[in-house]
Amino acid sequence: MLLRDIRPDDLAAVHLINEAEVPAVGSETHEALERINRESVISLVAADPDTGEIGAFCMVLGPQADYGSGNFIWFRDRYDRFVYLDRIAVAPSFRRRGIGSAMYAEVERLAAERAPDAIDFCLEVNLRPHNEVSLAFHAELGFTEVGQRETSYGARVSLMTKTLRTEGV
Repeated sequence: MLLRDIRPDDLAAVHLINEAEVPAVGSETHEALERINRESVISLVAADPDTGEIGAFCMVLGPQADYGSGNFIWFRDRYDRFVYLDRIAVAPSFRRRGIGSAMYAEVERLAAERAPDAIDFCLEVNLRPHNEVSLAFHAELGFTEVGQRETSYGARVSLMTKTLRTEGV
């Protein structure tokens, strides 16, 4: 898989993947995904190097993003220096290839370049509807729960962080 920045012509495929993965990710219009992409400090796709088919994507925001998500705001109210994984989705036909782990590693690498002040890598995982696979995946990567919240869209989420670097380094 080739990991690269999202290009404007990728957004139709990104939207299809996003909507196919609801409720693991929130449903968004094509226009809303364009806006989130513009606000992102990191936005990636995983593309098949032979066919160009896009099989996964992620969008990561910094604390200055103009974004109204309740989960993002929860982190922004508590953390000053962070990157926030707003969404990641892998199409079923691309799963079990290590793409998720590779994307997280690339986000951490790029965060050092694009958000060098960031200390924390923040995200949420659904507790209701329960997403055991995602909870186990994030625990394996070193994320820990720092809170829970009920969302406006009826889910309960585990708010998780991972330290990217220690302050002062």
